[in-house]
Amino acid sequence: MGKYKHFIIVAVLVVLTTLGLKFLVFGPMFQLPVQASEQGVSIDTMFEGHFWMISFLFALIMVLVFYSAVVFRRKPGDETDGPHVHGNTALEIIWTVVPVFAVVGFGIWGGVTLKQLLSPVPDEMTIKVTGRQWAWSFQYPEYEDINSAELVLLKDQPVVLELSSSDVLHSFWVPEFRVKQDAVPGRTTTLRITPTMAGEYKVRCAEICGFDHANMLAPVRVLEQAEFTAWADERMNAPKFGEMTPEERGALWYSNEGFACEGCHTIDGTAATAPSWLSVYGRSEQLTDGTTVTVDDAYIRQSILDPQSQIVAGFEAVQMPADFGDQFSAKQAEIAATEGVEIDIINDIIAYMQTLK
Repeated sequence: MGKYKHFIIVAVLVVLTTLGLKFLVFGPMFQLPVQASEQGVSIDTMFEGHFWMISFLFALIMVLVFYSAVVFRRKPGDETDGPHVHGNTALEIIWTVVPVFAVVGFGIWGGVTLKQLLSPVPDEMTIKVTGRQWAWSFQYPEYEDINSAELVLLKDQPVVLELSSSDVLHSFWVPEFRVKQDAVPGRTTTLRITPTMAGEYKVRCAEICGFDHANMLAPVRVLEQAEFTAWADERMNAPKFGEMTPEERGALWYSNEGFACEGCHTIDGTAATAPSWLSVYGRSEQLTDGTTVTVDDAYIRQSILDPQSQIVAGFEAVQMPADFGDQFSAKQAEIAATEGVEIDIINDIIAYMQTLK
């Protein structure tokens, strides 16, 4: 054993260190959220493979370094030169070829996994996802175009999300589902998910998208068949836009199911990133230029269509999106085409604001 003693000892130490790093260091340090999608299985397997490789490579290098420093250190009083080593061709070939094969192998593994994640599967449900500063909205074309501020999914039902953005770049991410995809202005991207665990989760934006990026959240619910059917039936039987009063529609436009005004404006008087709507209608407000204005129909309309023209003092840093006019026009045209009714979204919002006393 004398000839191979050091090799055997180092090999044992590398194995023990690898196991210790994987289970005692990297395991607790890099704990993943609960796995709640079919796609998460292959992704978590890749994570495990990377953690094992990282543990082994770190152990291999550090064990060799410390073992050599302890066992082969210069003895006290030894002033002689160490042996001259020109090189080891076989060793150099090994530590070049093996890493190349490892990297290529991981690359092929990742490519195969990515292809599986992107490939369509039978009986997919389509859900349209729109990101806007700073909220998410979800539409279900197969269920009479239900619009929702929460993402409701059917357990074990494959889903293809068609992602788009109405303003800047966003990124759709539910950590428990593992997969993530950008929502890009002017184009549609797709993301496939098959939820496997009923429960409540949270979708967040994983791309810095502006002032209130951290609060761009939306609830996610994964339901069993009976619960999902009940939810869809309830939403499909809800009143149509033409059957709602202006005040009811205004409340809807204010919510995340509409144009997400609630992301910046509260209705209870508390401070937020923009003026509260509580009792704001008819009130006098001081503007940044020192003048005073009455919050009436004309002011509200101008503030929506040209948000930087008359800014309330104290809110100079707030950059309200300037494309609400275009968004409202598109929604009004859609409602006119589907229900045959003409509405004015700004008038609806004004009617709702008048109720907030």
